[in-house]
Amino acid sequence: MAIVNVPIVDNGGASNEYRWDILTVPAETRYAITTILVCNKYDPAGASPEAEEAAFDMYLVPNGQAVSPDDNVVVRRLSLPAGETFTFDSEKIILEPGDKITIDGGTGPGNLVVTVSYLEV
Repeated sequence: MAIVNVPIVDNGGASNEYRWDILTVPAETRYAITTILVCNKYDPAGASPEAEEAAFDMYLVPNGQAVSPDDNVVVRRLSLPAGETFTFDSEKIILEPGDKITIDGGTGPGNLVVTVSYLEV
């Protein structure tokens, strides 16, 4: 089993976007996704935690397709309060070569961390 951890921080885009390809399946490989965790890492006991709520979209993007809220979004504008974690683990997903998981944290704050657990099949 492999694990990938990615912080969703400003990617330096012109529009200050927090969009990252979390995992892209390499050629001649298939991955079974077992769990995806998205955590708002801001300390709920910190200063103004109510101002640190973070929303995100999650996409499962087939090889050759672009990220699209009309075609491949699986989670849309889910808000996570400071210190909360979203768990996506009730469905097992098989990704083919070139398929990817993308997280879009909008325009911030950049408090999200994503962990993906997968097996090569």
